[in-house]
Order: sequence, then C-alpha cells, then structure tokens
Amino acid sequence: SNISPMYIAEISPADMRGRFVSLNQLTIVLGILAAQITNWLIGDHFTAFGEALNEHSIEWGWRWMFWAETVPAALFFLLAFFIPESPRWLIAKQKPERALVIFKRIGGDAYAEAELQSVQTTIKKEPTRELFKRLLQKKMRNVLIIGMVLAAFQQWCGTNVIFNYAQEIFSAAGYNISDTLFNIVVTGITNVVFTFVAIYTIDRIGRRVLMLIGAGGLGMIYLIMGICFFFELSGLPLLILVVLAIACYAMSLGPVTWVVLSEIFPNMVRGAAMAVGTFVLWAACFVLTYTFPLLNAGLGAAGTFWIYTVICLGGFFFILAKLPETKGRSLEEIEKDLIKE
Repeated sequence: SNISPMYIAEISPADMRGRFVSLNQLTIVLGILAAQITNWLIGDHFTAFGEALNEHSIEWGWRWMFWAETVPAALFFLLAFFIPESPRWLIAKQKPERALVIFKRIGGDAYAEAELQSVQTTIKKEPTRELFKRLLQKKMRNVLIIGMVLAAFQQWCGTNVIFNYAQEIFSAAGYNISDTLFNIVVTGITNVVFTFVAIYTIDRIGRRVLMLIGAGGLGMIYLIMGICFFFELSGLPLLILVVLAIACYAMSLGPVTWVVLSEIFPNMVRGAAMAVGTFVLWAACFVLTYTFPLLNAGLGAAGTFWIYTVICLGGFFFILAKLPETKGRSLEEIEKDLIKE
C-alpha cells in the first residue's frame, strides 16, 4: 500500500502519472470483487445440494478462502522480479547511469536527459536516518500536514464502513441475508466501474477537482442517508444511496488520495513521507472500523452517517484551502511549489 503507488509515480511521465497511479487502486478494487466472487463460490460449494452450513463446513470454507489468496500473492512475487528499479531511487543512491537507462525505456533519449537533470537538482545523498529529521523541518510542515490530513480523511469520510459492515447497514435498511450478499456484489461491481471513471478523468479534470467532488458528494449522500434511517425508510432507496456513495468514493477519494500522496512529497524524503502518510491512513482505518459499531449502537445509523457528513464537509473546505492542483506537472515542479526554503 506504501511502495506501489510511490513506485508508479516515480516511473510515470507527468502527463500520465494520475492514470497510472490510479491503476494501483483499480487492481485493489478488482481484487476485492474477485474475493467476493471467490468467497461466494466457495460458500456455495459448501451449501450445495441443500447442505446446511455447520461448524465443520464453515471451518473448511474459511481455509479454502485463505488458500485462494496464495495464487495472486505468488504471481505478484514472481512478476516483481521483472520490474526495473525506480530511477529516482537510483539517482539518490548515486547510480545515474542506471537511472538514465530506465528513463530512456520510459520516454526516449530527450526525455531521459531532461528527467535526469531535473531529478539531480532536487536529490542529495543523505543517510536514511536523516530523512525523518528532514520531515520535522519547518519547511516540510505544510506538505506533511496536507498528506496526513488527506490520508486520514480518505478513511474518515466513512465509505469503507459500507464494505466492512455491509451486513449491519443493509440489515438496518430491511434486507435479509440473501439480499445482503447480492447487494455486496453490487457494491463491488460499482466500485470497479467507477474506478475506471477516475482513471479516465484524473489527468483531464485534475486531482483537486475530483477530491472536492468526492468530499462534497459524499457529504450530501450521507446527509440524505441519515434522513432515510431517521424516518425508517428502507429497501431500494437505501441501496441506491449506498451505491451512489461507493460510486462517488471510487471515482474520487479512493484512488485520487493515493495519487496525491505519491506526488506531493519531495524526492529526497518521499519514501519516509509516504511511510508516515500510509501509517496515518491505516491508523485512521482502524479508528473508523473500531468506532462504527459504537457509534451505530449509541447514535443509530442516522446519527452515525450525519457525523460522516460533518467530516466530509470539513474535508471539503480543507481541500479547497490547502490542496494545489498537481496534474500535468513533474514531481520536481510540485516540490518547488510546496516546499519553500
């Protein structure tokens, strides 16, 4: 989750970087959908011919679900041997000749010479232990705060609770178990389809605009969802709102946050800064996942989604005030704009 978007950003030409980094999110949502379908097929196998699920079949069903994960994991491990090293990392390690070869593979001779010169002006050789010290410098404060807030907001906007607690949400909306399983597949398909929308639009209309659309759109959807739960409206209206929320997230905050995080940090500290951003993102994910059952029990579904509405509103104004547009700009140009000596 840390290295993949950072690596893709470092090897991608500026005008295509958003689409390429978004492919990382696309593979994630495709993996989620594949897992949903695989688990459904495994579960269907153990309930075939009217066999009721019992403790033994559930135990073996879970084993097969975990074993199924070894296939993509093994493929990833083997294919990783065939990808080149990041040219920006090679330059940081004083290996410009190897970096130049990779830049030539990416964009040709002229592109390689220009990129090599640009990167060399922003990268200095420095011990790894010094990188985290550099993050604490005053000039880094602005970009680090932007990265940490956006990372936390991607989770606290609330959409991931729909995936993690789909059964509780759909049960509150009046659906039975069979319908809930079908609805989960619907949300997975929606997630995949609208990630393609993000890939198509991110280098056309920009990261900032998509982030604003995501924050504002989710805020409105959660407000309406809260009203529906408050007045005990159930069934199709809630399913439509859930699908709209996932669509909005999949075309904006889901993939675009990873793109922005991979772009905004300076070359010299990108690895360390991405590590901090990724830690904040998954820490926020833990908080979101842990607090949803507590909020749902204490405030009900309506109050819980109204809290997410307020968070989305705060995220909207933070993005509006703090996040610059990065589309079509090299990583070195972005660094000069965000880091003031």
